Amino acid sequence: MVSPIDIQKALGGMDYPATKDQVVQHAQGNGGTEEVMEALKGIDDREYDTPAAVSKAVFD
Repeated sequence: MVSPIDIQKALGGMDYPATKDQVVQHAQGNGGTEEVMEALKGIDDREYDTPAAVSKAVFD
């Protein structure tokens, strides 16, 4: 199971606001695990203003 820490590690250095596609691409380039990638691919297709907004989308 993916943890919030894993998500934040994968998103380190990300510029916000960012779209879902940008978030997924950044995580992939940043060494996101398969679990992290699956979690991020499941978030809503919208713009995210902060890392916390991405985590909220994953875990709510």
